[in-house]
Amino acid sequence: MPHAPIETTVIGSYPFPGWLELASTHAGEMGPDDLEEAARDATLVAAMDQVRVERQVEVEPAPRRRWGPPAHDQRGKHRLAGDLAAPRGLGAVEEFERLRELAPPGPALKASVPGPYTLAGRIEHPDRWAVTDMLIPIVARELERLVAAGCERITLDEPSMSCYAWREDTARMVEVFNRTVAGVRGRCYVGTHLCFGNFKGRAVGRRRYAPMFPAFLGMDADELHLEMASREFAELEMIEQVVQAGRDVGVGVIDVKSYYLEAPEDVEERVRAALRFVPPERLSVSPDCGLSQTARWAARRKLESLVEGARRARS
Repeated sequence: MPHAPIETTVIGSYPFPGWLELASTHAGEMGPDDLEEAARDATLVAAMDQVRVERQVEVEPAPRRRWGPPAHDQRGKHRLAGDLAAPRGLGAVEEFERLRELAPPGPALKASVPGPYTLAGRIEHPDRWAVTDMLIPIVARELERLVAAGCERITLDEPSMSCYAWREDTARMVEVFNRTVAGVRGRCYVGTHLCFGNFKGRAVGRRRYAPMFPAFLGMDADELHLEMASREFAELEMIEQVVQAGRDVGVGVIDVKSYYLEAPEDVEERVRAALRFVPPERLSVSPDCGLSQTARWAARRKLESLVEGARRARS
């Protein structure tokens, strides 16, 4: 699949409109058509913001801590109540079809799906690998359904792998990833997003990529996306290994954990730094992570600078 020079893209999530967060607290009072209307409206909002700049589990228990400084222990988990199954899928196909209907013509649309190892981290169980194995066929089936629906680009997000690579079996992580994408390799462009966590704008992992390489170069992915901006581009030279392994590289040039609003000049400088290690046709630039934890007004400003800064570097 052709790759535009210094392609601009986004990773993972986008901030909810304020009204959707309010509506979600009253979801029990809404009918299925009301919920679908809300989802369509929110999808249109997210798409237009970007255009302007160019399940067998019990109810989630309360988080271990609700008050005090924001941190990952304020995020709830689910309890495993039986064999995991998703007879209606994970919802990614429906989201993709909704996006395709509402988005204007342009570059290929991308679907992001959380990977099985990352999903397993939200389920309380003494053996995370066992839960991961339960999830692999479910996620793999969702990827195959996305391709069948016409999706040409898929990002299998596995931020938990990068968060825990320093203490876990990296070869086993790669094997999990490759088993998950086996059914769609060669049928679509597959990327993966490797960051260090962003719940409430906080990292959770040891923020070094060195423990992942060279093992993660064995992932059956067309592109590896790495968080760089929040780390002041530490280890930037490692992206050269990704290119030498025959992969495209995605570089996070926008810090989603900071309310410093990058200027186009900042982005251009960061793109030029990346170009020391990767040719433009193998490079995409984006935020470090999903923008869901960033206020929408700031997300828009950051994306505007992303597009303009990349345009300047490209020209």
